[in-house]
Amino acid sequence: MKILVIETSQWRSYYADRYRQMVALGGDVHLLCGESEPGAWPSQRIVGSLDIDGLLRMAEEWHAEEQFDGVLTFAEMSVIATAAVAERLGLPGIGVDAARTSRNKFLMRQTHALHDVPRPAFAPVATVAEALSVAADIGYPVILKPTLGASSAFVFRVDSAEELTERFPYANAGIGSMMAFALEASGIDLGPNTLLVEEFLDGSEHLIEGTVWDGEFSTGVMVDRITVEGSTFDDDVHHAPSGLAPEQLTKIHEVVAAAVRAQGLTHCAVHAEVRFHRGVPHILEVAARLGGGSMDGMARLSGGHSPIAAAMDIAVGRRPVLRPYQPTDVHTVGICLLTPPGVINEVLVAEEVTTSEQVFHLHIPSQPGDVVRRPPEGNDMLGYLYVSGASFDEAMSTANRFADSIKVAFAE
Repeated sequence: MKILVIETSQWRSYYADRYRQMVALGGDVHLLCGESEPGAWPSQRIVGSLDIDGLLRMAEEWHAEEQFDGVLTFAEMSVIATAAVAERLGLPGIGVDAARTSRNKFLMRQTHALHDVPRPAFAPVATVAEALSVAADIGYPVILKPTLGASSAFVFRVDSAEELTERFPYANAGIGSMMAFALEASGIDLGPNTLLVEEFLDGSEHLIEGTVWDGEFSTGVMVDRITVEGSTFDDDVHHAPSGLAPEQLTKIHEVVAAAVRAQGLTHCAVHAEVRFHRGVPHILEVAARLGGGSMDGMARLSGGHSPIAAAMDIAVGRRPVLRPYQPTDVHTVGICLLTPPGVINEVLVAEEVTTSEQVFHLHIPSQPGDVVRRPPEGNDMLGYLYVSGASFDEAMSTANRFADSIKVAFAE
């Protein structure tokens, strides 16, 4: 199958492993970027700007030559542009309206409220005065977050009016400068780029990779977020398969299925994030794309589900392989690699890590000279490490040991 992959602005080699997996699954991958360095993929075209009209024109020209079977993206910041390209080429897609609703957190929350899907109380805010007023109505602690964010950038838990007043300027400045917004296509409606104040949900958090076909949602894997939580939601550690009881898994499946219907998603791969609150799972997000890092690897090893294969099938209008969720005996742990702030001079990875058969994904896009910004100024991560094991304890111990062996030297 010949597939056009969209990255409005390419972030180095972040998705290269997934493109290689697509090739191994029989895909003929062609990469279209608004902005990118040349040579990122053997078959690549670059518009030279983030302008959506230029992206659409080049997609049409390339399609006339190649006759693509489908269009997809793995990038959160390219979901809306990809929907526009699919519409322009007359290929299967989710539609621009559903894409926008599934990308912009304010529009997503509005849709969930309209359809009575469990979600946190929320309101958009443009000033600190508005934020303080909403927070007082909701009750502390609250969450302050961007509507067009990703990777927990400029997402803060705040426990008091004083803390909200302190954090607000950082978040407000961040919505215009954060990478999640800067990599979006220009000239297309993304919905409001503002901040939300939301109710804090006090229970455990879980991630789902799943598939929607003919409007029916199918769970591929359920992942537990096992981080000792702080105020910035960036120190992510994930484990699969989930340790939840069957009845809890059923509740999560039902609420994600309701959110999928509310957002108008009928044929796509989805990444969902939910959090329990007073015993009920509430939707944090349902994104119309695969999860980041190696959520696909966790799904494959711990859930027996291939999100990449499913996404490829859906992109070309073919029914993917669907089955009831059945976790495997393989335990997987994923860790976000974090460092202090500073300018990177060198990254050293122990040979034990690079040669271990337990490591199924290690990605460190950060390079010497990169500036690492940490909360509240930003949320830069060094990379990701994913390992497998015969038990949770084994996988967790290995992940921690390997993460500790990755050393970063900073410029003076």
